[in-house]
Amino acid sequence: MSRSSFIRIVEVGPRDGLQNEAMVVPVADRIALIRALADAGLRTIEAGSFVSPKYVPQMAGTGAVMVGLGLHPGIALPVLVPNAHGFAEARAAGARSIAVFAAASETFSRRNIHRGIAESLEQYQPIVAEARAAGLTVRGYVSCALGCPYEGDVPVARVVAVATALADMGCQEVSLGDTIGVGTPDKARAMVAAVMQAIGAERVAVHFHDTYGQALANVLACLDLGVTIVDASVAGLGGCPYAPGASGNLATEDLVYMLNGLGVETGVDLDRLAEAGRMICAVLGTPSRSRTAEALAARQEEDAPCSMRG
Repeated sequence: MSRSSFIRIVEVGPRDGLQNEAMVVPVADRIALIRALADAGLRTIEAGSFVSPKYVPQMAGTGAVMVGLGLHPGIALPVLVPNAHGFAEARAAGARSIAVFAAASETFSRRNIHRGIAESLEQYQPIVAEARAAGLTVRGYVSCALGCPYEGDVPVARVVAVATALADMGCQEVSLGDTIGVGTPDKARAMVAAVMQAIGAERVAVHFHDTYGQALANVLACLDLGVTIVDASVAGLGGCPYAPGASGNLATEDLVYMLNGLGVETGVDLDRLAEAGRMICAVLGTPSRSRTAEALAARQEEDAPCSMRG
């Protein structure tokens, strides 16, 4: 299959990124980040998750984020819901798009959400059915698609089975996550190809963490399969608490730069995106983990008049 001329980027920084940062970012700053990302041209932006603040304090106030944002024409703001209670909270906040998640590793599933794979899938079925009946869009996530911190290698057949179960229950797209960032291009390509054969190429998204610096290479390896949806996080925010040394998600700036070089359209303004990254990094008090963002900042410094350099 030929490479797509357009890639839809799913920006996960405000959820998957911030939930793994040590600092709890205030609601107002989260709203400002999402608006900045939308201004940069991103049209699918994870707004947060309705999980217990006891376990994920960084996502407390997601309802207030949704209400503060309001409805943006043409912009999807999916939120993660772990159970029926979270789904009810999402509906009350006006969510029009939700996501559910399952793992391809039994041990990871039990340690992460205290339920086995089969039990988690069973719990999501009525949630997904109700969401679809109400006209909401639904995304499914598969964690540990290329490896597990407890079980090691994860069989491709198990990833296919979980992805198929999510698709069959009504998830319109399924994101395949290399949660601990251990995947390499050939393994990523083989896993994604197998899932595509089972549920269709148009329903598959990829979500690579950059723990070993392989995220961009993995994306590139999958583009020729017909992948059209790629997850990324502004400034490379996030990581995985189960993977010591994990450096977070693929940086959206790095992804856009690569796709621009390939002549693939994204609809994203790289300079505005980098500015959004600088803004949230200033709030967090941390440097950007995007190599592209660092290079753009250095170029701006070089181009600045001498009087502005001090």
